[in-house]
Amino acid sequence: MKAINDFPKMKKKGEPIVMLTAYDYFSAKICEQNDIDMILVGDSLGMVVYGEKNTLNVTIDDMIRHCKAVRNGAPDTFIIADMPYMSYHIDKETTKRNASRLIKEGRADCVKLEGGSESRLKAIKCIIDCEIPVVGHLGLTPQSVHKFGGFKVQGKHHDQKEMILNQALEIEKAGAFMLVLEGIPEELGQNISQSLNIPTVGIGAGRYTDGQVLVWHDIMGLSEHNAKFNKVWHNVKEMTDFAVKAYQSDVKNKNFPDEEHVYYPVDSRSSHE
Repeated sequence: MKAINDFPKMKKKGEPIVMLTAYDYFSAKICEQNDIDMILVGDSLGMVVYGEKNTLNVTIDDMIRHCKAVRNGAPDTFIIADMPYMSYHIDKETTKRNASRLIKEGRADCVKLEGGSESRLKAIKCIIDCEIPVVGHLGLTPQSVHKFGGFKVQGKHHDQKEMILNQALEIEKAGAFMLVLEGIPEELGQNISQSLNIPTVGIGAGRYTDGQVLVWHDIMGLSEHNAKFNKVWHNVKEMTDFAVKAYQSDVKNKNFPDEEHVYYPVDSRSSHE
């Protein structure tokens, strides 16, 4: 299992960090079996698992439940838990309580929160004060979907670029050990990555971040959201469609169950244990 100190070393060596989301035991187990460096239990589960239009309805209890399942599937992989909307916005005590629950109950290794405002920097510091490592998140931060007017690329204009770069520097100063960059121009992703000592992981942030993260369902062709930055490596949806259709047909045509898939009495010639 990679530890928190391994990721800065990977940045220095130029070794890309591979992060992938997982929300359940099965996907987490596959991640671990295939040497994924880090698993993100993202609040994106609200959209890809529960079918919500955005991430805003996800609760801290939702996150803990899915973190537990992921830890069961990947006991030896570094796990990041998203702090959901309004779980770190109210006051320090609420922020500390929610972060600690993700570590104690969810068994995550660290937490991630969105934004770089002064209040977010204070939240980062108070969580770190509880000995909990923090990952920052800038650019197209999904919890700000209403503020942005939708899921829109950020940092296209000069003033936005300067703001995001400055926030990245402040997040590093606040003590975050890693920064996720989402939905920003490649040049800005490169500039931020070169300006920071901590590693950056991009999702739609170009080729020059220190690592990449994508959503499990997206790389499998299972998502209804087809962002420009996503690539489907294997279309699992086509395979599952085939299996479901074949099952439906076999049952309707009374071809399943067949002799191979039924039980018989102990004294029967065709006995199956």
